[in-house]
Amino acid sequence: MRTEIPAALAQNPAVAEMVAILGKCVHCGFCLTACPTYAELGDERDSPRGRIYLIKDMIETGGAPDKGVVGHLDKCLSCLACVSACPSSVDYQNYIDLARAHVETVHRRSPIERCLRIILSMILPHAGRARLFLRLGSLAKPFKGLFGRRLAVLLEHIPDNLSKGALYGKSQTFPVQGSPGKRAALLPGCVQQALRQNINEATIRLLNRLGVEVVIAENTVCCGALDLHLGRDDKAREYARANVQAWESAGAGGDIDFIVANAAGCGTQIKHYGQLLGGEDNVPAPAHDITEVVADLGLPEIRQFEKPIVIYHDACSLLHGQGISKQPRDLLVEAGFQLKEIPGRHFCCGSAGTYNLLQPEMADRLIARRLEAVSGVRSEGAVIATGNIGCMEQFRSNTDIPVVHTVELLDWATGGPRPPGV
Repeated sequence: MRTEIPAALAQNPAVAEMVAILGKCVHCGFCLTACPTYAELGDERDSPRGRIYLIKDMIETGGAPDKGVVGHLDKCLSCLACVSACPSSVDYQNYIDLARAHVETVHRRSPIERCLRIILSMILPHAGRARLFLRLGSLAKPFKGLFGRRLAVLLEHIPDNLSKGALYGKSQTFPVQGSPGKRAALLPGCVQQALRQNINEATIRLLNRLGVEVVIAENTVCCGALDLHLGRDDKAREYARANVQAWESAGAGGDIDFIVANAAGCGTQIKHYGQLLGGEDNVPAPAHDITEVVADLGLPEIRQFEKPIVIYHDACSLLHGQGISKQPRDLLVEAGFQLKEIPGRHFCCGSAGTYNLLQPEMADRLIARRLEAVSGVRSEGAVIATGNIGCMEQFRSNTDIPVVHTVELLDWATGGPRPPGV
């Protein structure tokens, strides 16, 4: 794609990187059919190819983009379905993140929008703050009609039964009996802990059964994905460097074999650290999704009991962001669960980090479309399983079907407790 970037602006490393990414786009349009927002709206400005042009024009003309352009960019889910569909390997993930950072420096949002984004950035990446906010919000939930529409949306997404498990804030080790075969550092997550701490507990139990000693590194923080998608790339890099340092300290003796993430969005972000940090820091051990680790080590002994049918939903950050689809399916089948596939497996549920809070109308359309597909395969006693907390909460808020994390089912099948709500 030909660009006409002003010479002064071309000296900006971020702009130069965007130009390099643009050079790979051949305008083929394969991304259009993969894009959920284009499928819903039919407007090419709400497609990856359309956004690529809008961003290109924004950079070439300089100055602040108009509100309409920002609206089209904000509607991007960062689901990365376009990346899976692109035959030219355009790095749209990095391109849209660079564009968001640029928008935040040159565009002034409305006071309400700025306030909401500040609240999300200040609260959700911190497990303790998130839990306090959710508990206070649950008390205010019955009175949501007294609040503005945007705050009411936040309150609507607070579950009635919040997690009561202890938060992982300090260095902790979960040993195995005998000598461990492997040692893993678990990213405990931020808002996931406040919502469903049992996901971490199931992860630790399952890894321990596989002979893996689990470490929670001291000073581990948010992965940074939330702030990156809000255009706060400096804050995202700050979180990334803190985590790298924490893992380096935990594995000072060289005995950390891998980093484990059980939230697909976090895993995608960690695997993106090398690019985010410009190669200045690297994760001190390979980062893996929990299903990658279990698939590599093999499941422990399976308990035989009547298990529910599982409707499996591909989290976008797992399917498109990490290219993982086979491992969770194979593990669930091996564990004795019967799987049912949702038509249009690539299609986003509308959660996408904070998307369902910032773009609630589009998020509602996307989850309605997803649930319509689910209705065609639903059966009595079935549960929905996925690998990302955002997807779990998006489904939970919109259906009465029990929603669980894949690792909760694997833990249950190999000796753990029945997942809550199942």
